[in-house]
Amino acid sequence: MLRKFDPMGFPLSYQVGILGFSGLTAYAGLFEIGKPKKGEKVFVSAASGSVGHLVGQYAKLFGCYVVGSAGSKEKVTLLKDKLGFDDAFNYKEETDLKAALKRYFPDGIDIYFDNVGAEMQEAAIANMNTYGRVAVCGVISEYTDGKKRAAPEMLDVIYKRIKFQGFLAADHLNLYQDFISTTCNHLRSGAIYPLEDISDGVESIPSAFTGLFQGGNIGKKVVRITEE
Repeated sequence: MLRKFDPMGFPLSYQVGILGFSGLTAYAGLFEIGKPKKGEKVFVSAASGSVGHLVGQYAKLFGCYVVGSAGSKEKVTLLKDKLGFDDAFNYKEETDLKAALKRYFPDGIDIYFDNVGAEMQEAAIANMNTYGRVAVCGVISEYTDGKKRAAPEMLDVIYKRIKFQGFLAADHLNLYQDFISTTCNHLRSGAIYPLEDISDGVESIPSAFTGLFQGGNIGKKVVRITEE
């Protein structure tokens, strides 16, 4: 995607985060794949990541009930206290993910935004409502562990008529102008808060990259390189 560069009064880092493909992925996955209705219940895995933290905020602004999962108490607190999620939990403290999601969604999940795959995907499918929608954005738990593979109960998918769709942001460039307009309005009004994890210098690139697979980042990971 080529476009004339316009920072629009925002920090340059936003162009690779909330106003770039991270933001478009969150926006398209929620609104085009998830097709939310006001009051519906949305679950977001890896909810403090570059995409997940935006999905939750878009969903809240739209009028949904939102719960996110993350990998530390710090991240859980951030989701609830700073980003406005209705609730959040540390998946590392849960021994039974299906039971955990039943606890947070006693009336079921309408939309699952999947960034994780594996056991979390299985648990979410087990708790989906009839005509639920699953937007499959990523499978971070499977990238570095070849033994982990999601095996959701396909009878649930069939009998609950669950829509289950993978997607790429590039599939939805037709939404770009609407995405940019909506997101800029939210940013200017202070309704949405982008999380960034910025490190400096070329030498930080290896640790920045490996940290993505170890849960070390909060929000969009950016490496800033400045001229000497």
